[in-house]
Amino acid sequence: MENSTNKTSGKCPFMHGSNTAAEKSVTEWWPKSLNLDILHQHDTKTNPLGEHFNYKDALKTLDVDALKADLRELLTTSQSWWPGDWGSYLGMMARVAWHAAGTYRLADGRGGAGTGNQRFAPLNSWPDNANTDKGRRLLWPIKKKYGNKISWADLIILAGTLAYEIAGLKTFGFAFGREDIWHPEKDVYWGAEKEWLASSNNRYDDVETPETLENPLAAVQMGLIYVNPEGVNGKPDPLKTAAMIRETFKRMAMDDEETAALTAGGHTIGKSHGNGNADDLTPAPEGTNIEFQGLGWMNTKSRGIGRNVLAGGPEGAWTTNPTKWDGGYFEMLLDHDWELTKSPAGALQYKPVNIKDENKPVDVEDASILTMPMMTDADMAMKVDPIYRDYMEKFRADHDYFSDTFARAWFKLTHRDMGPKDRYLGPDVPTEDLIWQDPVPKGNTNYDVEAVKAKIAATNLTIGELVSTAWDSARTFRGSDFRGGANGARIRLEPQKSWQGNEPEKLQKVLHVLQPIASEFNISIADTIVLAGNVGVEKAIKNAGLHVNVPFEKGRGDATDAMTDAESFEPLEPVADGFRNWLKQEYAVTPEEMLLDRAQLMGLTAAEMTVLIGGMRVLGTNYGNTKHGVFTNNEGALTNDFFVHLTDMDYQWKPATNGIFNIVERSTGNTKFTATRVDLVFGSNSILRAYAEVYAQDDSKEKFVNDFVAAWTKVMNSDRFDVK
Repeated sequence: MENSTNKTSGKCPFMHGSNTAAEKSVTEWWPKSLNLDILHQHDTKTNPLGEHFNYKDALKTLDVDALKADLRELLTTSQSWWPGDWGSYLGMMARVAWHAAGTYRLADGRGGAGTGNQRFAPLNSWPDNANTDKGRRLLWPIKKKYGNKISWADLIILAGTLAYEIAGLKTFGFAFGREDIWHPEKDVYWGAEKEWLASSNNRYDDVETPETLENPLAAVQMGLIYVNPEGVNGKPDPLKTAAMIRETFKRMAMDDEETAALTAGGHTIGKSHGNGNADDLTPAPEGTNIEFQGLGWMNTKSRGIGRNVLAGGPEGAWTTNPTKWDGGYFEMLLDHDWELTKSPAGALQYKPVNIKDENKPVDVEDASILTMPMMTDADMAMKVDPIYRDYMEKFRADHDYFSDTFARAWFKLTHRDMGPKDRYLGPDVPTEDLIWQDPVPKGNTNYDVEAVKAKIAATNLTIGELVSTAWDSARTFRGSDFRGGANGARIRLEPQKSWQGNEPEKLQKVLHVLQPIASEFNISIADTIVLAGNVGVEKAIKNAGLHVNVPFEKGRGDATDAMTDAESFEPLEPVADGFRNWLKQEYAVTPEEMLLDRAQLMGLTAAEMTVLIGGMRVLGTNYGNTKHGVFTNNEGALTNDFFVHLTDMDYQWKPATNGIFNIVERSTGNTKFTATRVDLVFGSNSILRAYAEVYAQDDSKEKFVNDFVAAWTKVMNSDRFDVK
């Protein structure tokens, strides 16, 4: 007994790491297991503000003028713990806002400044975001004072916008309305690399061909916002960098002129910080010691503030007057020859061959000291690329034009992921409608819904045609950047009317029937399409022996071609839709993983996804009218048959060909149904099976219908910000 006591007396009674990342996840133990974490992003349990908090209502109590006055004072008052360059934080706050917004990518609408995600890993610790943590800490007294009346997401972008105003730019406007998240975004794929700043070769099929950058990525290396300032893979070559810049900004929906304006305007104020030794810095915020309280990149070996700050690597200002909105960037870039050099941190950058003292910027702490300006490889790209060079010359010749172009591009950069203008709040929202906001006119609400439904019900359109057309119109909605959806009825315009997944021939047949009804009642085709889907669902409910009305919200409008940036809508094209059991082609990613991605973008929970799949199958909405997953003998009735047969142990599930499975009766060996991977995952995955079993129960027939109607209505109204 004595020996036993001695053996255990020094042991810690807790299991180290058992509640942290040290323990393997389910998918680490079983790599083929479907990871549903992406759908748990909609879980609100992590929100400390509670389910009843309404940010829109809180904003109504915000004193915007007082907030701006406090921010202006903060931005122009240097703090001893982190002194501002030249006594202000203009460049710093512009950078914090820029790097928050600059993660947006058009391909999936993810990233951007709309959620305050820069506060969390991995973004808070990206190498390219070095010292943005200091900017957020400087903003903390403002956030503390105004509390829940202002989100971090709004505060960051407002601070960056005011920084430009203080410098002298007439900004285009500003909108409140970004709501904070409270945990890292697991749904955003930032790349497969396992180390920061890994070679660009890892995410390109051919690094010499920028268009081969892996989708949906927009940055050239892990941990960067855009491109490597030292050149492609750190090797200076301005023409190659220009090609990288063009593709990167295109993936943010920016054209060449906007790209040139943003580059020039971004480098008109502030400086780059590379006056130190990276070995002297503590780790990034997410990996630093507890005593630093979430501040990373702290210099504990030598002076690391003021002129000695180290962040990105290059060192120096781009202009003579880095706190003023002027044309100094063009004069510096175009009027000097440049040669390669290195910063004190060892980063490759360019310095002017000859420069007069009066054109040199002064030291950030001592105005009597002159410093050497610098340019990065990305800046030199603006000089040597003929298209970008033309814009540089144009901007230099017309400062007002440059200011307006930058102001509009900055507004687009910082608001692109907010979605339609109906989500914009506050006194500074511009009145002008911009095409990238996907404008939709207000629709008529003065009509008899039941009369329209009766007219639709009397047509020869099938339940499957009515439901699938409404679904195809609404499924484009992305909760990432709030684009797409049924409002606007862009399914009848290019490019959507020609998308393979929308079955163009069938779509035109349905529209040919519905458009005269819309005209007769003087309502939008958008409302008519959604109403038609509701009619189809209600018919199917009646066929199942129940009576449930599907809620409907009037007032959708019809967009026109002139209101539609067709090119920017191309990335919204579905290449797979598990809800309609369709794949455009075979992909390396499994169909069930693509289903999860689509469901998450649509804002669906795992339970909502499950009930929608079961309903869509029995309604006969499969692409091409295939019968895969249609586990019923009563197609067109909204029954729970999909789940009943899926969980029935009287069947066996046998692989056939091309990803199709036969559902075979054990007693006879006859094939009763066929299925895809998307169908069978609801029986094989333990979490999804738990949901499927709920809906398969004998007492769940009404619950299934009610839950389907609720999820269906959510999808149809997902983009109705005008009534939310």
